[in-house]
Amino acid sequence: MTPDPTKSEVSTTPDAPTAPDAVHYYWRPGCPFCSMLRRGLDKAGIRTVDHNIWDDPAAAAVVREHAGGNETVPTVVIDGVGMVNPSASQVAEYLMTTAPHLLPDDFEPPEPGLLRRIFG
Repeated sequence: MTPDPTKSEVSTTPDAPTAPDAVHYYWRPGCPFCSMLRRGLDKAGIRTVDHNIWDDPAAAAVVREHAGGNETVPTVVIDGVGMVNPSASQVAEYLMTTAPHLLPDDFEPPEPGLLRRIFG
């Protein structure tokens, strides 16, 4: 079969690893845990694609998929991996190992909290 030069062809390999392209942040209005995570992500300079689950039924479905059928927020999804009610530090740690390109250039890992410093 001769390729048609007038058409562009895209070749993809299903096994080829791809870099995650975004941090998806699922939230709802009035959620104090969402506000706390938002502040932590903003402080760390981690950019997100935000999804309000009350305004977007598809976003609510994504959250249910990662939260055992519940609409537990905040939920963060990076390249199909979901984290339900994570801390900003947990999101940053995940990004440092799997998607450092999604962290700001001047990113500094947060200091561990007092209890973590004491007990490890």
